[in-house]
Amino acid sequence: MSPITMTLLMFSLATGTIITASSFHWLLAWIGLEMNTLAIIPLISKQHHPRSTEAATKYFLTQAAASALILFSSTMNSWQTGSWDITQHITTLPSILLTMALAMKLGLAPTHFWLTEVMQGSTTVTAMIIATWQKMAPMALIITTTNNLSPTTMLILATTSTIIGGWGGLNQTQLRKIMAYSSIAHLGWMAAISTIMTNILTLSLLMYLTMTITMFLLMNLSNSKTIQDMTTTSATSPTMTIIISMTLLSLGGLPPLTGFLPKWFILEELTMQNLTPTATILAISALLSLYFYLRLTYTSTLTLPPYMMLTKHKWRFKPHSTTMLSITTPATLMMLPMTPLLLP
Repeated sequence: MSPITMTLLMFSLATGTIITASSFHWLLAWIGLEMNTLAIIPLISKQHHPRSTEAATKYFLTQAAASALILFSSTMNSWQTGSWDITQHITTLPSILLTMALAMKLGLAPTHFWLTEVMQGSTTVTAMIIATWQKMAPMALIITTTNNLSPTTMLILATTSTIIGGWGGLNQTQLRKIMAYSSIAHLGWMAAISTIMTNILTLSLLMYLTMTITMFLLMNLSNSKTIQDMTTTSATSPTMTIIISMTLLSLGGLPPLTGFLPKWFILEELTMQNLTPTATILAISALLSLYFYLRLTYTSTLTLPPYMMLTKHKWRFKPHSTTMLSITTPATLMMLPMTPLLLP
């Protein structure tokens, strides 16, 4: 793909997200989501491989259905209330339709089936965009319409997503599918807090974006696509192996690392709102996700490569830009000491 085309597509992605996040009219929000969808499809299918074509088709059909559902719910709401304003009150049926459409856009369970297949059929960088940037526009709509969404529906979607996100990743060997289930589980945590406190939702989204970008950049740098590929990272770069293991533990939410911060805030707020059963389900389902993070950590750090090397490092390295990685890695590993600054 030519640099001009790539620049145009990335510019369209950014513009679509900005239009959706800054719009107060349902039609403008829908236009931004459509720009997002149409810009990412060439990036998914640029490999000219049947798997990538299949992924692009699945992505298009799912996102088109979700966008149509958003347009349908907003039209029904404007017919009943006479207003196209996003911040105005939404009646019951359009609210439930909107909640399910945004869940489909994000990949929340039970509308998550497209996410794993699309990310597996894409390149590592495109999968990173799908798992991070493409979540921002629907999340902006959730933050804008948080007073109009159905809390019960969101809590059901949250518990289902965390359980399926943890359970589905247990028997996977492909790293992109594991990251897809990780995304489903993390979005479940965000959905649980979305109708209660939007500032915790924003913090969780930022932490999720930082950790996921770091993990995908490390996967791209080490050229790892399966769990088996992770066994040779210690021979390639011991430093990168340590960063990978720490990033995985941060994604799992272990206390000394950044990933513990959003989980701690969400569990505390759910308990204060007398939603202890929901908080218990989320905490238990986090153990499922932690299992496959620990399995990846064990594979990359504690296992020896299947051959003996006389040198500590491989003699041939491909040049990679690590500027983005040097920014996101400290945030992924060392944000927890800043917690007192974030508390009210």
